[in-house]
Amino acid sequence: MKVRAIYPGSFDPITNGHIYIAERAAAIFDEVIVSVLVNERKSAAFTVKERCEMARDSLKHVANIKVDSFNGLLVDYVKQKEAAVIIRGLRAMSDFEYEFQMALMNRQLAPEIETFFIVTDPKYSYVSSSSVREIFHFGGTVKDVVPRVVFEKLKTLHKGK
Repeated sequence: MKVRAIYPGSFDPITNGHIYIAERAAAIFDEVIVSVLVNERKSAAFTVKERCEMARDSLKHVANIKVDSFNGLLVDYVKQKEAAVIIRGLRAMSDFEYEFQMALMNRQLAPEIETFFIVTDPKYSYVSSSSVREIFHFGGTVKDVVPRVVFEKLKTLHKGK
């Protein structure tokens, strides 16, 4: 039986930490779908289409990873994709508390779906999409923490500002 896993997130933008988690998940599960969250309540730096394109480009070297987008309840999307597992990355203990609550809520909604936590590489433990955007905005270097396609997209995004 093949096991499909969903790795959801805003990925605004995708970072090397996200790539690390996706690669680790792909080594464990038969198929991983990196799913970009469509969240109208949050203002994103990049469109859903741009985030999907950056994720596809950044993960094209991993044959069993696909990229998609979704809105609504994650467990409904997981069921729709006939997946059995939700992947969540952990950077620090503060992530665990929030992710643990979400895993319990998802388990309440869909007991048949498992949540699988993957701890990031320590060199990415401080990296978040929001910190990448902020550091880049103020002229700091993020070249070592994002894929090349993201770095180029950030330069384009900030050209007009």
